[in-house]
Order: sequence, then structure tokens, then C-alpha cells
Amino acid sequence: MRGCKKRVSIGILLTIKLTLLYSQDSLTNQNYLPLSLSEVWLKATDYSKKIQLMQFETELKREEIREVQYERLPEIEMKGHIEYATNFPQYTEGLFRKPEQHEVIHILYRIGTDSYLNLYNGNKLNLTIDKKKLLYEIAEIQKKYTISEIKLQATTFYLHLLRSMLFKDLMLQDIAYQEKQLKEIRGLLKNGVALKNDELRVELKLSQQKLTLIQIENDIAIANQKLNILIGLPDEQLVEPVESVQPHLLPIKSYEDYLHEAEAHSYDYHISEKQVEYSKVHLQYIKANIRPKIGLYGDMWTANPQIFLYPYSPSTYTLGLFGIRASIPLSELYTNIPKTKLAMLEHKKEELAHHDIEDKIRQDVYEAFLRFKEALMRVDVEKVNIGHATENARIIKNNYINKTALITELLDADLQVLQTKFQYVNAQIEAQLKYYQLQHILGNL
Repeated sequence: MRGCKKRVSIGILLTIKLTLLYSQDSLTNQNYLPLSLSEVWLKATDYSKKIQLMQFETELKREEIREVQYERLPEIEMKGHIEYATNFPQYTEGLFRKPEQHEVIHILYRIGTDSYLNLYNGNKLNLTIDKKKLLYEIAEIQKKYTISEIKLQATTFYLHLLRSMLFKDLMLQDIAYQEKQLKEIRGLLKNGVALKNDELRVELKLSQQKLTLIQIENDIAIANQKLNILIGLPDEQLVEPVESVQPHLLPIKSYEDYLHEAEAHSYDYHISEKQVEYSKVHLQYIKANIRPKIGLYGDMWTANPQIFLYPYSPSTYTLGLFGIRASIPLSELYTNIPKTKLAMLEHKKEELAHHDIEDKIRQDVYEAFLRFKEALMRVDVEKVNIGHATENARIIKNNYINKTALITELLDADLQVLQTKFQYVNAQIEAQLKYYQLQHILGNL
């Protein structure tokens, strides 16, 4: 029975070793692409379809401004016509008698231009331009917000990939240590100091560690693919993060300073602010409906025959008319009342929404600030825990050699050292991530 268990454990170890060798060989055959976080941001922003769509949106808004600005130019229309007039019989003696033919000019034509220059239309044209400019500014802020979102997403994938790679290094170090410890225990076993059960327990732990290593390798592959998709690289391209994990170098400010930064740079805050301005301009535009419309107009034409003034003449003539045209929309005095009220309500709604955004930003900044401080404190705590766990493992190992501790206590102590190292790496990565999440909320990313 014991021989059977031994054969099974040896089979498991051989299978895992072959799998690890295969995976490591396949990985070493590929070239790693070293990338810093700033390079990942650049690739992500260049490749992102969302950012490209937002760029088109801003260009459309810019062209809409130019389209309205061209309405300042005068309206000019050129038109003309040519006609043929039939004979003009006059039945002076009745419809059934032979008519008298009245002499007419058979060819009639007129060619001319009409023009109109708007001088004043309740300032609606300027207000329309202001509305288009505000929509363009909102589109610009939304584009920057999209870029920040893509950067944060790329940062998350990048740091997750870096964390898995650091986990892999720690696991390989632990496996090498456990293999060395297994040799020591086998030496103690030959001298009759250790038990066969101790050797089997270490072998079992080694097999579990190697299975965990395979899982970490898969985590690396998954995180690598997510990052590749985001930055436009092939799935099989391996990325090597070269960014150093140094959360203690990350700058930290007071909550009040972060709040001032958010008010100055936050994307949500400024989008809401521009929407309030837009609703205010729209209200002014609606109120302008009741104002008069004044403009210059002019007509000039060449025609034949002259039938504009009496006496008529069969000659070709040229005539120009210029003047001022004014109109007052009297019906707007009552039809514009509900429109104005609706625009006022919309303006008040946007103001209230802006104040709600202010409160939300304060909440988000405060939470992100506290989580960032908490993450930095966790890094310090986990660093101290590594020292405690390492010293505890050293004491347990000495006790095991002196036969005052069990192999399970030794393995638990080693596992605790590995877990504290994992937690320290994870705390460092989380502190980095919390920092960039805070910068995204502040509008600095």
C-alpha cells in the first residue's frame, strides 16, 4: 500500500515536471517585448477605437461651429427665366368673328440677383455659435475622459501582469528552496533522524507548489493577452513590464489639495459645468425669439421688355433695388411663453445636476484618498510581516532539526513566509493601482 502511494506521488511529480519543462521551453522560445507604463499608454491611446471615435466627434463639433459662422455672410441668389409669348388675338367683334392681332414681344427674359445680409436677429446667430462651441468643448473633455479611462484600463492590465510575474519569481524561489530542503530531509532520513512521512509531506507540498506555478503561468498568459488586445499587439506576443514597483516614492497630498485638483481638472465636473453653461445659453436663445429681425436686402436684374414702370417699353433695361427689411414676430409673444418656461426648468435641472456631481466628486476623491493611504500602510505592514515570518520559519527549522517541532509546523512556517511575500507584492501593486485610480478621478491621468 505504501509502495502504491509512493508510485502515485512520483507519477504526479514527473507529470508536473514535464508540464513545467514544456511550458518553460515554449515561453523561452518567444521574444519578450519590454515595455514601460508610459509606452503602454502611448500604444493604448494610439490603438483604441473609442478614442478614434471621440476624435471624429470633436472634429464634427468643430466643423459645426464653422458651419454656423458662415451664416454671417450675406445670402446671395442668382436667378433668371426666359419665356416665349404667343400671339395676342383680341376678339373685338365676338368670339366667333375673326380676331384682331395685337402686336406683342414674343421673347421675354429676366436675369438678376437677390441678396440679404442679416444685421440683427435677436442675437440668435451668436447664441447658436456659443452653443456649438460649448458642445465642442464638452466633446473635447469627453475625449480626454475616454483617454484617461483607456490609460487606467491599460495600467490595471499592466500591473496585474507585473504582479503575476513577480508571483512566478517568488514561487520559483520557493520551489528551489523546498527542493533543497527535501534533499536535507532525505539526508536526515538516511541518518535515521527524519521520518519517511516527513519526506512524503515535503514531496506533496512540492507538487502543490508546482501546480500553483502552472496556475500563475496561466494568469500571466491571460493578463498578457488582455494587455495585448488593448494595445494592439498579437495574442502570442509576450510583454515584459519594466516598471519598478516603488509605492513609497508615490507622492501623497492632503485631502483638501486633492479636492482642489479635482475641481480644476475633474472630467465629470467640467462636463457638468459646460452643460450648465449650455442650458443657460439655450435659455437666452429661446428668449430671443420675440426680438425683431433686421437686415439689408438688395435686388438687381436685367430684363426685356420693360414692364416695371409705365409707360412700358420693348427695350432691355437694368434696375437695382436696395433697402432695409425689418420684421417683428408678434405671435412669439404668446407662443414663446411655454418654450421659455421649459428652457428655464432645464437650466435649473442642469444646475442641480452639477451640484450633485460636485458632491459625488467629493465622495469619490475622499474614498480614493483614504484607500490610497490604506494601501501604503498595508505595504509597510506586509514588509514587517515578511521579517516576522522569516524569523519564525528559522526558529521552527532549528526546532525541527532538534526534534522539538513537527514537519507540519515547518511546512506551515515556510508557507507563511511565501504568503507574506505574496501579500507584500500584492500590496505594492495595489498601492500603485490605487494611486492611478485616484489620478483618474482627479483628472490628472
